[in-house]
Amino acid sequence: MKAVTIRGVEPEVADKLKSTAAKQGKSINQLALEMLKEGLGLKKEKRFSREYDDLDHLFGRWSDNEFKEIHKKINQERHIDKELWR
Repeated sequence: MKAVTIRGVEPEVADKLKSTAAKQGKSINQLALEMLKEGLGLKKEKRFSREYDDLDHLFGRWSDNEFKEIHKKINQERHIDKELWR
């Protein structure tokens, strides 16, 4: 890959790049590359970025009583019967 130096960057632009990169948790270099690619129409679309929600009805949350009951059964299964190991 080539290194490119950009000269004549105004302080306002440099400050905005720095703050935007920090907000997004990226380096200035990474942000600048992404912006250049997008501006030049070279940004690749993510192939597997589609979100699905067709199984949402299968998910939920246990009530406190359900959690306690399940936790109790799991703890029973963890019990070691020493008579079986003699």
